[in-house]
Amino acid sequence: MEIDKIRGIIEAVLFCAGRVVKIKELELAVEINEKDIIEIISDMNKEYKDISRGIEIIRVNDGYQMCTKKEYYEYINPVIDKRIKPKLSQAALEALSIIAYNPRITRAEIEAIRGVSSDAVIYKLLEYNLIEEAGKVDILGKPMSYKTTDEFLRMFGYSSLEDLPELPKYRIDENQQIVIDDLLENNKKV
Repeated sequence: MEIDKIRGIIEAVLFCAGRVVKIKELELAVEINEKDIIEIISDMNKEYKDISRGIEIIRVNDGYQMCTKKEYYEYINPVIDKRIKPKLSQAALEALSIIAYNPRITRAEIEAIRGVSSDAVIYKLLEYNLIEEAGKVDILGKPMSYKTTDEFLRMFGYSSLEDLPELPKYRIDENQQIVIDDLLENNKKV
């Protein structure tokens, strides 16, 4: 199959899907290998950038999604998006960041870190499809564990959890308290 036709098929599939399309799905559609698909999509993105197009293809874990470029948000939003956007409370953001940095974490572990009940926050994050159940943990009571979803990655603009910013280094003193003097010293050096 010629390259222009493959590019057209990939573009059509991504446009029509309106979701993250796994590389395996694209392999089945165009009958070429993963390496070639990644290379073709990279070339397509360069073309979209070079000619100032309003779209781009983003990578989300092991898939791709066609979307509009961020810089056109202010023009698109008043015309298209009349949905109520999820508003994440401080508690929801705390729980979400804990889950993002600790995949397969249980509710009890989240509550131990936050110091408060997290039932309502976890239900809200599940409702918004920002987290999902990651299976039962093999400990007493077999509690459910949680992990972030592709929707989380897409919404926050990450390709994978490896793109998350690095957490600051700290140490714990003899009273099991975080010593922030080290953090403050590091900030002064920067």
